[in-house]
Amino acid sequence: MGSTVLERPLGRETESIAAADEQSVFVTLTVADQLCGVPVLGVRDVLGAQAITRIPLSSAEVAGSLNLRGRIVTAIDLRRRLRLPPAPPEAPRMSVVVEQGGELYAFLVDQVSEVLSLPASQFERNPPTLPPAWAAHSAGIYRLQGRLMVVLDVARLLALNNEG
Repeated sequence: MGSTVLERPLGRETESIAAADEQSVFVTLTVADQLCGVPVLGVRDVLGAQAITRIPLSSAEVAGSLNLRGRIVTAIDLRRRLRLPPAPPEAPRMSVVVEQGGELYAFLVDQVSEVLSLPASQFERNPPTLPPAWAAHSAGIYRLQGRLMVVLDVARLLALNNEG
């Protein structure tokens, strides 16, 4: 009996620690006024406007390449990838650098905001109303105070042969 009393508090403490660990952390960004999130563990860097060199014969989604501390990084235009209108020419663009298969890629986005830690329990599958181009590149969504945050799937975004 005495050990049962001791086990209950330990059990509750363990449960609360497990619940606290079930957080998903995202770098938030905006593409054409849509709030998006990329898992923070996959993000290597966030860059302001960069000089981008066009790569001849590359897909339209490949904006070009940029130099990050001596490494050549392929820049992917998320607006084109998600079939959105191009950004206004005067609009500054930012880059979220991710690593996939040992290579670095920069996602060109309109803005990078903050790092959010969200309860994994609030993660939802893509709703049927999500446009097909978004659904093809999304892992799911979070509903945040009046806004929908689309969780981008880095591997799907980088599968350039995927038409979405």
